[in-house]
Amino acid sequence: MLYFLVKAITPSVTRRHLSTTAIEQGKKAAAYRAVDEVVHSSLSVVGIGSGSTIRYAVDRIKDRQDLAHVTYIPTSFQSRMLIQDANLKLGNLEQHPAIDVTIDGADEVDSQLNCIKGGGACHLQEKIIASASKRFIIIADDRKKSDTLGVNWTKGVPIEVLPMAFSVIMLHLKTYFPSAAPKLRMATEKAGPVVTDNGNFILDVHFGPISSPSDLENKLIRIPGVIEVGLFCNLTDRAYFGSSDGSIHVANRG
Repeated sequence: MLYFLVKAITPSVTRRHLSTTAIEQGKKAAAYRAVDEVVHSSLSVVGIGSGSTIRYAVDRIKDRQDLAHVTYIPTSFQSRMLIQDANLKLGNLEQHPAIDVTIDGADEVDSQLNCIKGGGACHLQEKIIASASKRFIIIADDRKKSDTLGVNWTKGVPIEVLPMAFSVIMLHLKTYFPSAAPKLRMATEKAGPVVTDNGNFILDVHFGPISSPSDLENKLIRIPGVIEVGLFCNLTDRAYFGSSDGSIHVANRG
């Protein structure tokens, strides 16, 4: 009986493993090509984003001896550790307020290269770094590509809020957007809510398909207590989407 049970479940386990491996191959392909095309030895300061795809970008940078002199600015504790573990030159915004290029991941990217970011609760620092960069580059696997935001990424738009204001903000959201469903993001490895690197809470708000991300961003950021919204509008210059077969789709703004 045990033999037949193991035999029955093995194919599905293998398929899941292969699927995960294929996704990672797409991420790696996008990251490597982006680094090779946009991170040059002539640059001085490069921003390093956050998320599961970014580690491949750091791996590629580490392999490039011609980039050893570059200073790297992290967008989160995670990316700071990636930079340090790779023995790259770590910097900060106080010393380097102007960044040549930043490479970052995304949760969803629409046809105009607007993004939903913040699945890792890092979008406040990510947006600051992006706005300080001459060029902002997104790398992702091709699941993240969408015609309209809010279609493929169904976990909602992340909103970083002051802890003392979260319940008031949730009430505002329910009033202004009756069909939205704001949720306080809860931690999985500790009791209570997720706390960002900045000491704030995250609300995930599902708006459905977002036809005008910029308008929505402007409305949300005006709510008192909202620190930052995980909508990145008119910031991305280029996006690299990697497929499981190793092919890459490159999209440029405009």
